[in-house]
Amino acid sequence: MNVTLRQLRVFIEVARLQSFSRAGSEIGLTQSAVSRCVRELEAEIGLKLIDRTTREVQLTDVGGNLVASVSRLLTDLDDALREIREIGEQRRGRVMVAASPTIACRLMPTIVAACGTQFPYITLGLRDDVQSDVVRKVKSGEVDFGVVIGPLTADDLFTEPLMTDSFCLVSRDDHPLASHAEIAWHDLDGERLVMLDHASGSRPIIDAALEAHSVSANIVQELGHPSTVFGLVQAGVGVSVLPWLALPLPAGSSLEARPLVPRAERTVELVRRRDRSLSPAADAVWHLIHQVPRRTEDLR
Repeated sequence: MNVTLRQLRVFIEVARLQSFSRAGSEIGLTQSAVSRCVRELEAEIGLKLIDRTTREVQLTDVGGNLVASVSRLLTDLDDALREIREIGEQRRGRVMVAASPTIACRLMPTIVAACGTQFPYITLGLRDDVQSDVVRKVKSGEVDFGVVIGPLTADDLFTEPLMTDSFCLVSRDDHPLASHAEIAWHDLDGERLVMLDHASGSRPIIDAALEAHSVSANIVQELGHPSTVFGLVQAGVGVSVLPWLALPLPAGSSLEARPLVPRAERTVELVRRRDRSLSPAADAVWHLIHQVPRRTEDLR
């Protein structure tokens, strides 16, 4: 049986309006084209659906039953097509994004808020994970894409630079270095350092900077989250090197942040699977994130 959607829609209009000519005017077909569609539908089904006279159009019992069934099917189909169109227009869908902790804390709240305003039918879920877990979730498809510290190189991943970030020294305000407007890396030689651990995307960059400036690092603690680092620095355990995105400092603390020079940069990147296209909703969020400032100086 080769019944077409057009034949069914024409038949429903004829049944609704009880007129071939009015149905043709409604859907933009000639009366003869409407009659031909109905005849073709009857031929495919093998049953008469409409009794025609010069004065009226009357549904047969079979035609009446078909109208009831097909009307429900066409309504469901129209609803489904409307939903697909809305998805294609970036107006609805669920998007999952994973981000490294400092990025999730500092950048992503404004993105979540902006998404709610610009795309009210997109549900944006945020996962804050250490960088290795962010990359794993992107590769496995658990999230649509991630925001990580670069440069990240992987053949199966596509990355796109988002912004640059640099580093600062965090210390108590009574520490001698806190009186300086900026701190040279070599000034850290011999200091007790409270650091983010190697799960952080920043740690390799910090280690490379310390080595490049011949700093003899006395690392006394390695931790997973900046908030814990702040607590230990506040307690006088040591000083810390952190990305600016790890700020702001806790309210009411006696901590100070000073820029480290010469500037060492890290790149914040968007990352997604190379072999998988983003959904329209995820693509909308991907481009929305590009509205963030290009450098952390613009966030201070």
